[in-house]
Amino acid sequence: MAKGASGPRIQELLDLCRERGVSLRFEARDQLDRASNGAVHQGVVAYAAAQQYRDLEDIPAGARLVLILDGIEDPHNLGAIIRTANAAGAAGVVIPERRSAGLTETVAKAAAGALEYTPVFRAGNLNQAIEKLKEKGFWIYGLDERGEQSYDQVDWTEPAAIVLGAEGHGLHEHTRKRCDFLLRIPMAGAIASLNVSVAAGVVLFEWRRKSASQ
Repeated sequence: MAKGASGPRIQELLDLCRERGVSLRFEARDQLDRASNGAVHQGVVAYAAAQQYRDLEDIPAGARLVLILDGIEDPHNLGAIIRTANAAGAAGVVIPERRSAGLTETVAKAAAGALEYTPVFRAGNLNQAIEKLKEKGFWIYGLDERGEQSYDQVDWTEPAAIVLGAEGHGLHEHTRKRCDFLLRIPMAGAIASLNVSVAAGVVLFEWRRKSASQ
């Protein structure tokens, strides 16, 4: 909301935001001009998710695979991963509330329709979410360049959860320690790692190939 904005409609919006727990910031008008790409905004700009988040408790019984994203901040990568997760048959994608891209228009576009079919579960604390999944019987497979096992040599146990780390950082240490298995994708060239959305595709479709043969 623009600093200094006033009037009955502005006050009504203020009251509704407070009533419904919508976070609100007051910014200089030029900030709103940039946020709206020059469109007429009347002193107010709203940000909304492109799709509703789901709660971790909503993961369906019988789910064979979920994907956990440890701080993926690039919206194009997040959208591409959701699209790949859908194509591989994952039951959903888990992201943290902080240190993660949200479900923006950019993510929806990169997901190419997959957000309509693949739920995104948002967790307040990712490590607690991993522990909850373990209680549900999930085995946790972390993808990490320091992993001892090659991704194509592991025997997958279902239900499985594959954890992918942030671009350039990999898995956070606390997340890494909670994984039952640490897997790596061997590199033949001089570059040590793949783009995270590409790595997701490699591992997800290896899981699918092994799962289909069981």
